[in-house]
Amino acid sequence: MVVTAKKSMTKSQLIASLAEKICITKKQAAAALEALAATAYKEAKNGFMIPGLGKLVLQKRKARIGRNPATGESIKIPAKTVVKFRVTKACKTAVVPAK
Repeated sequence: MVVTAKKSMTKSQLIASLAEKICITKKQAAAALEALAATAYKEAKNGFMIPGLGKLVLQKRKARIGRNPATGESIKIPAKTVVKFRVTKACKTAVVPAK
């Protein structure tokens, strides 16, 4: 099976698709998308869930020793907090069906 590379949907294409599917104007769809993003940013520290899609969470990473690939020298990587998106099982099975 050959998988062809396809470009991802742009923001304007997403807005147009949402507007068409739920029968609202593109301006309203854009406002809804912006409101969703703003809410996700604000609530990420508490875990922001989009039902059927996934959850936005913060994860703390410990400090560790890494290696500079150019020189092979050991370097200290400091501890930090990163944002992760955990995909729901329903989304995984919809995108990549089980064999």
